[in-house]
Amino acid sequence: MLSGSFMTHCILDYDNLHSKLHLKSQLGYVSKKKLNQFSSSSFDFGRPLVSILPNSPFAKNPIISHSLSQQEDDGEPPSERSSAVAGGIVALGKFEALHIGHRELAIQASRVGIPFLLSFVGMAEVLGWEFRAPIVAKCDRKRILSSWAPYCGNVTPTEFEVDFSKVRSLTPRQFVEKLSKNLGVRGVVAGKNYRFGYRASGDASELVNLSEKYGMEAYIINSVMDKEQDSRVIGPDNPKEHGQVSSTRVRYALGRGDMKYVSELLGRQHRLMLMMNDKERFARVNNRISASNSCILNLSPKVGLYENCSVVIGDENFVPCLVTIDTTHIHLEMDDVETCILIVSQDVSLLGIDFGG
Repeated sequence: MLSGSFMTHCILDYDNLHSKLHLKSQLGYVSKKKLNQFSSSSFDFGRPLVSILPNSPFAKNPIISHSLSQQEDDGEPPSERSSAVAGGIVALGKFEALHIGHRELAIQASRVGIPFLLSFVGMAEVLGWEFRAPIVAKCDRKRILSSWAPYCGNVTPTEFEVDFSKVRSLTPRQFVEKLSKNLGVRGVVAGKNYRFGYRASGDASELVNLSEKYGMEAYIINSVMDKEQDSRVIGPDNPKEHGQVSSTRVRYALGRGDMKYVSELLGRQHRLMLMMNDKERFARVNNRISASNSCILNLSPKVGLYENCSVVIGDENFVPCLVTIDTTHIHLEMDDVETCILIVSQDVSLLGIDFGG
């Protein structure tokens, strides 16, 4: 059995199967109540996924777990045309990392109605930003939102996509009017530092006032603060830096390879997704399998060795492994050669690696 400071679980999927992994949570039901200001000073991040490996991983579960869709576009959030948010409570934000601050917005939305996350697509293209690997793989977002259900009254928040190019030029009033009249939103939830409208000209106070004028409820909550309070993450002179948990801080922690810090910010283990294709497949040498970094779908930790990792077989069996990331490849080394052979021979197309703190 391999040991170390990091725990990793790999989730495997076949080409022709699209069933999802539903996490079992031991967290309690969040009661529904109205709120004006809510402070989140402490959080229960839940327990890490743990299992006892049997002597033979294939004795009880001969089939590899099919936990994730192989296609990046499976489970697409509903488009604006579907009016899926009508009557719902919409959380407002960028929602890049789906961290604990984002989860708190969803929790508050669930306390007063059906929770939605309003996400903008196409921001990078419109604003001319350089490409950056996403923190969360698109195919993994639905799993994460499902894991929030125990915090949200056993309701899974739903993402709702809006084309950024269609709302970029809207004034704060026009944006709120669109939410109310075009989309039929019943209420909104935002952080106290939220900015919206053209050139971010509107603030949380204006959101409350405009929402009232257009017949919507508005709930403003306090930011979830980063306990480390490291000003080096964003810079002490950054006007957006108030010490809150942010996607920028998650990127910073991943760049340091500090997976404990990453887990604290996310409220879960970071999952790295790999997708194989006709040109890129897993290669095996004895008890070690490798894949090109070009197969990685989202942001990985820095180059290095991550110990005490596990490959998931079936629903509850974990085969220990070491994970090594170098400049060109990612490598999984296992004590169990049979598992390596199985992964390669079954031509697994999608693999997820969870990095615990």
